[in-house]
Amino acid sequence: MLNPRQQFGQKSEALAARHLKKSGYRILEQNYRTPAGEIDIIAQDGQTLVFVEVKARRTAGYGSPKQSVTPRKQKKISMAALHYLKTRKGAPLRARFDVVAITTAGPSEQIEIVKNAFELAYE
Repeated sequence: MLNPRQQFGQKSEALAARHLKKSGYRILEQNYRTPAGEIDIIAQDGQTLVFVEVKARRTAGYGSPKQSVTPRKQKKISMAALHYLKTRKGAPLRARFDVVAITTAGPSEQIEIVKNAFELAYE
């Protein structure tokens, strides 16, 4: 059984996936887990492979969801992305890192896709 925080996370990731699909992305994987870390969503946007981190906030008390993707988190996502790329065969695609920022404070959700939110961080 999931706790309320996990339920909120799952709901947010499902909301993000729907929003990405409406924006033309093709979802390839969700909750991709590696020894290095997890990637919330792996998608394709045209000819670009996109590693997506979903961040959601119920209130603005802890800052914006975009700000919570710290350099440490970027490194974990980058390492997981490199693992994904090493294990997949096929035509090489360009890749980028996006963040889907969701704020549920107020009467409705606000969803923003931040394209090229950060660069590959492996050091």
